[in-house]
Order: sequence, then structure tokens, then C-alpha cells
Amino acid sequence: MEFAWLPLFLALGGLLGARGLQEIDVFPSRGGDIRDFIVAARWVYVVTGDYLYQLNLSLGLLHSLTQRGEYIGSRFSGRFNRTLEGGTSTFSVNTLAPLVERNLLFTCGALNCGFCETLNLTDITRILSGEAYALSPVVPKGASVGFVVDVNEESYILSAAEGFEGINEKNCSVIKRVSKIRLHNTHDSQDGGLFSSLDSSDNPEIFARRAGVQFVDAFQIKSTIFIFSNLNHVEKPHKVRLLWFADKLNKTKTLRSLRGAILVCCEGVEVHQRLVSSSVVLGDQPVLWAGIFTDHDVTNTELAVYDVSPPTDAPTYRDPDFGYTGEPSKGDVPITLRPLRVLLKHPYMTSVLAVKLNNWLIVFIGTGDGQLLKLTVDAKLQAQCLSVIWKAPDDRRVFPKMHLDPVGRKHVFVAVRDKLMRVPVSQCVQHSSLQSCWNARDPYCGWCGALTRCSFEDECPSSLWLSVPDDLRQRRMLSHSFQEDAEGKITLVVFTHLKRGGAPANFSCRFDSSVGVLGGLGHRYPECTCLLPPVIAGLRVSVTVSLGEVDVTEELNLLNCSGITGAPTPLLCSQCLAAGCGWSNGACTWTRRGALNMSICQGLQTGVDSLPEIFNITPSEMSFYGKNNAVLTGRNLGHVIGVRLQGHLDCSAKEASVRLNTGASLTFHIPAGDKGRVEVCLLLPDGGCHGNALLTYRSAPVCASISPHSTWASGKRRMNITVSNLKFVDEVIHSHTDERSLQFESLAADRDPFSSSVTLRVANHTLACPNAIHHLRLTIEKKSDELQMAPEDLRGKGAQGGEDYDCVITKIERSNGTDIITCVIKISIDAEITAVKIMYGSQTKVLTHFDYLKLLLLLLVVPLIVGTGVGVYCWQKRSLTARMNNLIEVLEMDIRNDIRQGFVDMQTEDSDLIENVGAIPFLDYKHFAAKIFFPEGGSLMTACLKDISQDPRKMEKQDDGCGRLAQLLREPLFLTSMVHTLEEQKSFTIQHKCTVASVLTVALHRDLGYLTEVMEQLLRVAMEQPSNGQHKMVLRRTQSIVEKVLTNWMSICLYGFLRESAGQHLYFLVSALTQQIAKGPVDSVTEKALYTLSEDWLLWQAQDFTAVKLQAVFVVGGDGQLSEPLEVEALSCDTVDQVKLKILAVFKAKFGFAYNIPLRDIRLELEQGPGVFVALEEVDRSSEVIGEVTMLNTLRHYKVPAKVTVKVLSTGCHPPLVSQSSVKDDQNFSVKYFHLIDPDVCEDQGMNPERKKLKLKEVHLTKLLSTKVAVHSYMVNLFRGIWGVGPGKAPPAIKHFFDFLDGQAARMKIADPEVLHIWKTNSLPLRFWVNILKNPQFVFDMDKSDHLDGCLSVIAQAFMDSFSLTDTKLGKHAPTNKLLYAKDIPQFKQEVKAYYNCVREQQPITTAEFKDFLLEESRKHDNEFNEPAALRELYKFIHQYFTEIEQKLEHSGAPAELKEQLKQVKNQFDGQKSCSWD
Repeated sequence: MEFAWLPLFLALGGLLGARGLQEIDVFPSRGGDIRDFIVAARWVYVVTGDYLYQLNLSLGLLHSLTQRGEYIGSRFSGRFNRTLEGGTSTFSVNTLAPLVERNLLFTCGALNCGFCETLNLTDITRILSGEAYALSPVVPKGASVGFVVDVNEESYILSAAEGFEGINEKNCSVIKRVSKIRLHNTHDSQDGGLFSSLDSSDNPEIFARRAGVQFVDAFQIKSTIFIFSNLNHVEKPHKVRLLWFADKLNKTKTLRSLRGAILVCCEGVEVHQRLVSSSVVLGDQPVLWAGIFTDHDVTNTELAVYDVSPPTDAPTYRDPDFGYTGEPSKGDVPITLRPLRVLLKHPYMTSVLAVKLNNWLIVFIGTGDGQLLKLTVDAKLQAQCLSVIWKAPDDRRVFPKMHLDPVGRKHVFVAVRDKLMRVPVSQCVQHSSLQSCWNARDPYCGWCGALTRCSFEDECPSSLWLSVPDDLRQRRMLSHSFQEDAEGKITLVVFTHLKRGGAPANFSCRFDSSVGVLGGLGHRYPECTCLLPPVIAGLRVSVTVSLGEVDVTEELNLLNCSGITGAPTPLLCSQCLAAGCGWSNGACTWTRRGALNMSICQGLQTGVDSLPEIFNITPSEMSFYGKNNAVLTGRNLGHVIGVRLQGHLDCSAKEASVRLNTGASLTFHIPAGDKGRVEVCLLLPDGGCHGNALLTYRSAPVCASISPHSTWASGKRRMNITVSNLKFVDEVIHSHTDERSLQFESLAADRDPFSSSVTLRVANHTLACPNAIHHLRLTIEKKSDELQMAPEDLRGKGAQGGEDYDCVITKIERSNGTDIITCVIKISIDAEITAVKIMYGSQTKVLTHFDYLKLLLLLLVVPLIVGTGVGVYCWQKRSLTARMNNLIEVLEMDIRNDIRQGFVDMQTEDSDLIENVGAIPFLDYKHFAAKIFFPEGGSLMTACLKDISQDPRKMEKQDDGCGRLAQLLREPLFLTSMVHTLEEQKSFTIQHKCTVASVLTVALHRDLGYLTEVMEQLLRVAMEQPSNGQHKMVLRRTQSIVEKVLTNWMSICLYGFLRESAGQHLYFLVSALTQQIAKGPVDSVTEKALYTLSEDWLLWQAQDFTAVKLQAVFVVGGDGQLSEPLEVEALSCDTVDQVKLKILAVFKAKFGFAYNIPLRDIRLELEQGPGVFVALEEVDRSSEVIGEVTMLNTLRHYKVPAKVTVKVLSTGCHPPLVSQSSVKDDQNFSVKYFHLIDPDVCEDQGMNPERKKLKLKEVHLTKLLSTKVAVHSYMVNLFRGIWGVGPGKAPPAIKHFFDFLDGQAARMKIADPEVLHIWKTNSLPLRFWVNILKNPQFVFDMDKSDHLDGCLSVIAQAFMDSFSLTDTKLGKHAPTNKLLYAKDIPQFKQEVKAYYNCVREQQPITTAEFKDFLLEESRKHDNEFNEPAALRELYKFIHQYFTEIEQKLEHSGAPAELKEQLKQVKNQFDGQKSCSWD
């Protein structure tokens, strides 16, 4: 049963590796439960009942030593003879004491009347010595501690153990027990020899004055020895004792230095007077120590931390409970130590390990119900965050001792029954962003600037390492507040909650706002400040805090603190504090006093008249997997929007949405959690959480056995199933049927014999029951002899891993000179016998290479037997073969159907997709250009667009400095010098270059002719630089200012062509792609679809689906009148939201305009009878749940028939009975929900036969071709619209720029025609058209899905391949996006060459004509951009590199007037007040 439990044990730990996390290493012992283990040097030593193991630090087995054997000799002189099999004696080790300096391991324990061995630390199988000595208790489970201490530069074994005064030598039974503390030798050269406790002529020892002492822990810190014990006296109150011993000249003086203290726990109430586990905190003075205390009730435990530094004074002291040999019994009163802090009150704590980490104290806690907790404690010993880093499925007590991995200190060794685990202290690698890393609130994890990932600090050498703040209650990396001075000026203060570690880093702040850059008043880590303008309400400020190479940006929408008014409710208070304001006397104020603390809002009265109350939650106990459809009853529940669950000191709370709310009760799913108690409260819309109840998470059910293990094929046999925590089981499930029940009777099977597994459904998880026990029959044939063997003469065993199974000899038959021996093994069906042991007389033969599913011949060598053959047959072989044949037949049929359907789709696909797309929603020029200039959006793009609401007079008044800068930019020498200077700076990034290019384009938009001249001048310089010796690489990327200017310039000049010609073809292509994708299943969560152009977005896991025609009627008017029905084609696998989208698409196609109600405000109702409608929801109580993931409801789920009527309503006019926000609003939508792609969790495939079908991605690749056929004509029209020349000539900008490139090639004497072809390709198709093809949202008022982006990327790749001069040979392993258009590309290439030739041969455009064209383009869009905003942004870079620009002008021989003009611009800007440039 132990190994049946192991897979689930590993699933909760070891499977972390499947997600890229650090795995939990597990060592399962085969010698019983773990009695003790230690970590020394590079090894781990584990003691069980029958074995001593030596492991490496990854828990790989190196050596094992059996502890079974025979003790030979007398009590005082004997030896231990180990045997491989049998043995009447067991060496029960109680003490493991490594001496690393001498490479020794001392083991002592109960054998005879006490026995010790000295082993080689590197290889424990090398036994150096063994002798009878009672160093540790002579009983197998005696309470003791033992370890090596250093006394006056000598090493001794300190043993604090239960000993004896008298002993019966005949059976080693103890006559009188007494607990002693002694120092034993570690080598023969010390007085008395090895293991002796003698000291010269004395035999020093400390003895307990009464019985009932339990030694718990001991260690040495520098020159002080600490021993902790429980005094369990019958006639006196229990107490916990601490003894100190000082390192003196010898054993005697060391033991005579005894000092003592009584540990009292906790908080002055002397009831927890038993120490369970102990851990010293290694570090500087004082000596901190953590202990777990309990009383008679082991479920009631407390964790406390003490200062256990030894007393500095040295008076004569006699302890009342422990004394030196010969001392009087009367002693002094020990001092009393009370805890510095009680860190945690938690049930079932069994072990503790405290680790110092910088200023933090990290405490690892084992529990009696099988959990490993991690408690984070700050420098003030305040517990801040409690998390669970491992848990067992059942209640398995964690061993009292834990050890930290000495190498790296990143793992904790934890023992649970017969298993030792190596658990990572943290999983930093799972956090992919700075925000996620910070949100973990884990002091072990920080963001490494050099590696750009979350890591441990030692993994981030020579780099900035940003970790969590000292106060883990902070919920944001950047917080802000306001300060108001006596003059009424408001200052914005931003505080950085990131702790710097690693290499030193610069700290700076930048404030960008909707009115320009705000002048900083100073920054000193961790704060930076800025003076705000007079008008604050509605001001948008983007704060960027730079720590070395790491930038943290926070977008702030500032509010007027004085304007946040109303009744003092928790919502108003929280809004006030979140805005950075202060809260005083029930009102929002500008100045905050003290730290941000949302708790002050909780005591306010809520805006709801009657607060919700909780009466009861059913169930109140559940497994840690959670519980579906829990029912909460109470009062005033009508406004409740969610349920919050949080345990004591949990790092974060869990929240569950309300699935059904009647006002008096509500239904919700209790999410999975960790074992223990959590508090429950009810969330209201105002942010308050009210009501109070408790829920308890317990261990999961563990299925132990099923009896009987077989049944008749017709079913209905009563079966007994043994399960722990049976009350948490929802259903019993059979693998071969969809039927399920909690009352367990066997279900009928369709064939006989048949094997069926049984699983348990617990909440959203499926737990396996152990496989049925089957009888494996072995037949051994050998040549007959004269031995006349009987069944009782032979013994057999089958081996699986480390376990042996008896093979019972049932009979021996003789026929034709052959002995046939039959034995039977009882074993589970999935077990694999790897060896057979045959025992006769005193001999044992082990036979390997054994497989019970196949016929193998085994060689059995015995005296007088010439040869034998052993054949092993499995009686299930015939049924297994039939079952496999049936599965293969079904699999073949599924694949045939998929391939045939793909062929049908290709042959019947038509391209008539677009019926009526309505008016093409082109963006106006201003917004088109802004998206090209600033593709990432943000405040700068908004600032550069002219707002019609701005006051022109105010703009003019603020533009004095901008006017001088605009005039300076008209000087070509200055402009080119500035550009070259900026690009020479190492700190000037590509992002900076793009920003400068775009603001420069905006600033010079009124003079496109001048912009063109400067661009061409910069291009000439760039193309003629020596670094551009590889001419084919010119203009290939956007790595300079001029290259980004060229992109912007092309967009400006080709907007008219795009709108009048190519844009229509692009919109038709996008519409056709969208409609084609919607023809088949689309996974609502991942957006993958059956019909697509991209293999990455192919929904090859799609289940079977059918078309469903719906009659959609719209509710019009306030009296519920219905419109004429619209016929809508949907699919049975469509979700409710997908059906809404299809209805709205049909509406737009029919009427030519969009339905004017947002999707989230639309609800659907299904007609189930005349006038009877039922609401359709994405998720409701009937939704299927797998694991912790909920499936979105589909038409198939609701069993929607064809031609049924669906009513379309607006939630604004017709509110639903049960409020339900969109599930897609959940930030964890893709994790908590699934649609067509099953979640990656263990589930019983028999529940849904459709999911059992094997899906092959390659079979569905024909869907790519079907989609290509459907949209091909639209793609060809677009391509030819781009490179077609009509009527008779290309757009002026293309002709002009291509002629410029021709001239530049001639100037540089480049005769290779391929170079010119590549230049033109890099400057037009690659720089402009690919950007437009991949981003239609730059041209049209539309949203682009990620899936559509993937399809457009395939088309853009085909477009660029058409301009390539190389012919690529494609094989069967080529990417599908290349193969898809492989036959079309050659034709496209010919058309491209003809296009380039046509443009070259076209009549040249004169300089005057092109200037007129540019002038007209400037005039058409003269008043659409905010040039002053662009100039101010540009000046930031001029100001930053002002000295370098001055030096560049000096070297360029610029006239003095130009340099003076630059200084005037600087003076003009510097003279303006901070925060008032706008």
C-alpha cells in the first residue's frame, strides 16, 4: 500500500518539473519508517529499522548497509555478523554522529546491551570497528541526542540519553533507568580508548535527579554546548529545560560548568510545557533559537523564538534537575526564559528549521497532517507571510528534525514515514516578470537585471538584484502620496518598494504627463518627488523609476483629493487612500500622515443598509482539493459579489465568484487550498468584506483497497472500498463507462474477461484506487531426479523494486521424466516482477531479466539438476490482445474519417465568403499616422495629437521656447549634427531613436519638403559609411533615426494610395480570413481554430461538431416586442459568447451597420417551449469541471436543437435574474477556464468518450490548405493592388525614392542589380507594406486577435518571399507557412520584377512636381498634430546631451550664430517653471 500511495505523493511534489519548476527529490526506503537522518559534508545518512543508507545530496542511493544479522559473543565483548537474508538480531541505531575532519561516522544503538560501530564516512560499507558499548539507549526507540563536540581542541561524542544503573545481563532488560549526559572518546589514543567516557581517573557524567527525561535537541555554538529536554515528572508539573556547558580544559571541567534555565511558553500562560522540535538560528549574537511547544493536546502547538545566549556571569550553580556525580540533590533556582515573540499558533506542528536570510528569518515548519510550511519573519520578529511549499495527500506526520542542504542552501531535507524528500525552499523560476517575481513576496526571489529573470541572489553575480521590501504587506511596487505646503502647492511623492541588492545601481525618476514632462524636485532612493501644476484632476502621469538597467513604470490617473467626497464608507476611504490621499476625521485630505494602511477603512460603516451575515456553510470541511457547489446561508446576501477565503498569515487571499444568489443563500465553488483553517467573509461592491465563518481543509481521500477485486461481467456485485476521508468523495467512477455513483456496485462490462480501473471524484480532481490484485502463476519445469522434492521443501519470492512477494508453492507434478512445479504470486496488475528468488535448504538463487507479460526462459542451477526451463504465462494475455486490436481498429477508423473530411473540405471549399461588409471603417489620417509613428501608444502619442478641446490662446502662450526650437530645426547643419550626436551616445537606445524620429516627423510635418531633404542627406551619409560595406544590408532594419524617419515618411506619402486603392483589398482579405476562421470550431480560451493559415494556431484537438441553425429575435422597445427572426448559422461547439458574435455579424451583414450594444451587455435566452425562455450563460452551475478548470458552456452542453429561437436582450433594459460578469474579465481566465482544448490535468477519459480519440496534428494540416483556397483570391487581389502600376504610373513617393536609390547606387558605383533590388525591397515592402499587412488595425477601426495576427504573419511571409532573389528548395521538413504558398511564389516573383522595371522606366517626376505633392500633403493635414508637444519631447534629448551637441557643432565648423541660437533655446526652456511647460 505504501508504494500505491507514492504516485499521488509525487504528483503533489515531483510533477513540478513538468512546469519548468525545481523538482522535489524523493528517496523511498525499503527498510521501514525513517528513524533518524543527518546531513554531513556531501552526503545524507538515513537510518530505518533494517537499513542504514548513504545518499548523495540529490537523494541518489550510494551505499546501503543491512542492520539485520547475528550478535556473537557476550554482553561486554562481541561482534555483529550481518547476513543478506534472515538474522535474529537487529542493530537499532539511535545515534548518528559524523566526524567530518577524520572522515568517520559513529553509529550507536540497541543491540545486545548496547553496541557502537565506526564507519567510513565516504563509504559506510567499510566498517572500521564495532564493539559492545551502551552509549545510547539500549531500547530501540529510546529518547536521546548525540553529536560530536569540540572540547579544548579534542573531539568527543556528547550523548544525552536514557541509561541504566542496573541491567539483567541475560536478556539486557533494565533494572533501573536513569538519564545521563556524558562525553565519549572518538579514538583509541584518548584516555580509556574509543567510546570511553573516562577522564584521567574520573568518570564524569551529569545525571537526571528523577526519571521521565526526554532529550529533544543539542548543538554547539562556538564554545558553548546547548541541550534541550522535557521533564515529564509524574509528581511535578512538566517543564522544558535548557542546559549550557562551556568548553573547558577536559571532560570533567566541561560537565561541571553546567548552567540551566527553564523555558516558559507562551505569553506568560504556562500551559505549553513540552518541547516538540527545536532549531538554532545560525548567526551573530545574540543566539536566537526557535522551538515548537505543546501541551497534552498535540493539536495545539505554538512556535516561539527565544534569545538563548548563555549567561555571562559565572557564580557557583547547582541545578535542581540535573547534577554532577556526587553533588547534593538540592539545587538553585534556574533562570526563566520567555519568548521574544510567539511567531505562530497553528495545529499539528511537529518540526522546525529556522534559517537566517539577510535581514529575514525564514522558518520551515513540518506538520502532523503532512505539510511543509514556510514562514517569513522580518527583522523585528514579526511574522508576515505563511505559505505551503509541499503537502502530502494524507495525514503523514513530518519527522521532528529537518536539515538544510549545505551546498547552495536552497533545499530542505524532510522525512515523512518511510520517505526522505529534498524540497526546494522556493520556486523563483516560475515567475516570468518583475511584477510576478515581486508579487511572490518571497525573500529568496529577486529580479536579476543582467539575466532579466527571477532568481536567487547568488545566481545574479555582478548585477542589480531587486527583491521584496521589508514590509510584505505592500501590494504595489510603486506607491504615491501627496504633500501640500503652506502656499497650497501640491507635491507628488513616489515611493519605491523594491529592495536593492547585488551590484550598486543608479536611481532616477521621470515624470511624463498629459501636459508634458513634470520637473522633478529631487530623487533619493527610494523616493522621488515632483511639483504638480495647479489643475490636478484628470492629470495623467506616467512615472518611470530606473534602477540600473531595470525600469518600473506606473500609470497614475491623479484625482483631486478635495473632490473625493461623500459619506465615509469603506469604499470612499479605500478610493481615497488608493489615490494617494490621506484620510482624517472621516474625510479625504491632501496630506497623508503615517504609512498607507487600508485597515483604517474596515471600521467604517458600509454604504449598504444591512450588512451581510453568514449563518452556515455546507460543507464546512473538505479536502484540500476544494468543493464544488458549496451552499452558504445567511442574511442580507443580495449585494454579495464574491466570497473571500484567507488563512492566518496567508500571503494572499483566495476569492470565489458567486454562481447563484437567492438573497438568503448563495452557491459557490470552494477553491483548492492548503490543509488548515481559513476565515470566510463576503465581498460587497464597495470593497468591504463582511460576515465571518470558518472552513477547514483536510487531507485528500486515499483509496486503500477494493474487495472483492473481481466481479461478473453483468455487474451489480456489491464491492467494499476502503477510503480515508470518505466523506469528501463525490463519486465513484469506472473507467469503462460513463455511469458513476457514490453507492458502489460493479457495473456491467461489454466483454469478458475485462479489466476496469476505479477512481474517486473529489471536487475537480480524480483520484486513483489501487489496481486490483491478480494471481500470477509461475510454472517451473525441470528434469526429474532422485530428490523427491515436496512443496514444503521449496520457497519462492518474486521481486518488484525493493519489495518481495511470496510465491506460494501449490503443487509438484511429475510426468515423462519432468518435474512441474507451480507457485502463485498475488500482485497488482501493473506491477512488474523483475526477479525471482528460489530458496532450498540453506541456498538462495536470484533469477533476473524477468517479465511476467512475456514467455521467458530462466536458468535455475541446483545440485544434481542438469538444466531447467522456467516459463511464465499471464492468463490475461488473450484478453489484452483482443482489447488492443479493438483499440487499434477504432483508432484507424477515426484517422480515416479525419483524412476523408479534410479531402472533402479541400474539394468543396469555395471563396465566396464576403456577402456584405458594409462601409470600410478607415481611420482618419491623424490616427493612422499616430499609430505608425508611435506603435506602442501611450501618453506621448496622445500628446502629439491635437485635441480640439485645447485652448489655442493657451497653446500660443506656452510656445515661446518651442518656437525658437522649431526655428533652430530648420537649420540643416544643426539638425544633422544633432542626429549624429545622439546616435553616437552609448546610452541612446533604439527606443530613443524611434522616439526622436517620430517627434521630429511631427515637428516638421508642416514642411515635408524640408523633412525629405534632410532625410535624403542623412541616408546618403549612412549608406556611404565604411560600416555599411555590406551594401545588401542597408535599410534592412530600423536601427537608426533616419531609418525610422523613412518609415514615417513612406506612411505619410502613401496614405492616399492606401485609402484609394490597396486598402479596400486589405479589408476584404481580413474580413474573409475572419469569416473563414469562424466557419469551424474556435477555442474561446486559446483562440486556436480548425480553419487557419498558421500551424501554430491550428486547433487539431477539435472534437466533432455539427452546424446548428438558429432563429435570432431581438427584443425591441420597452414592452418586450420581438423583431423578425434572423437565421444564424452556429456550431454545436460554440460558446455562448461565440454565438453572440455570430448573431451580431449576421445583423451587420443584413442591415449594413453594427448593433449598437456592446457584447458584454447582451444576453441570450433559449426558447424551451411556447413563451418559455432559459438564460444561456458562459458558466453556470451545470458547467463541467475538470481538475480546477471549468469548461465554458456550449450549444451542445445546452442540447440546443436546430431551428430553435434564441432571444437577444440588452442587460441594460432587461436585467438578468442572476448577475454575472463576463468570465473573460477574470485576469486568470486562461487558467481557470477551458473550451475545446482539455486542461492538462489528470482525469478519467471514460467520462467523455470523445476525448478518448487520438488526435494527430498532421492529419488536420489539410485545414491550412482549405483556408488558403478560401481566401486566396483576396490575397492575390491585394498583392497585385500593391505592386500593380495603374493608371500607367506608381505613386509619386515610390517613383521619387526609387530614383533616389538609383542615383545613390550610381554615385557609389554599385553595378550589381541585386543590390538595388534589395534596397528597394527593404525601403518599401519590408519597411511599409509588411507593417500594414500585419497590423490592419493601423488602417481600420478594428480589433486584431492574436489568431488573426498569426494568419496575417503567414501572408506577410509569402509577400516578402515574392521579393526574394533566392530560390529556396523546400523539403518535407520545411515550415508549413513556406510550403503553403510554395507553388505561388515563382509567379509572384515575376510580377515583382515587372513592377520594379515598370517603375524604373516610368517618366521621372520633376523636383517641382514632387515638391508640389509634398506641399499638398502638408496642407491637407496642417492642423492635426500638436507640434509644441513634439518639440518639448525632442528637447528632453537635446537637454540630456547638450554638451555633446555643442561639441559636435564646434567640430563641424558651425557659425557662432547657430551656437548662440542653441543656447537661447536652452535658456528659454530652462527659464520655465517646473511642471508648467504645457
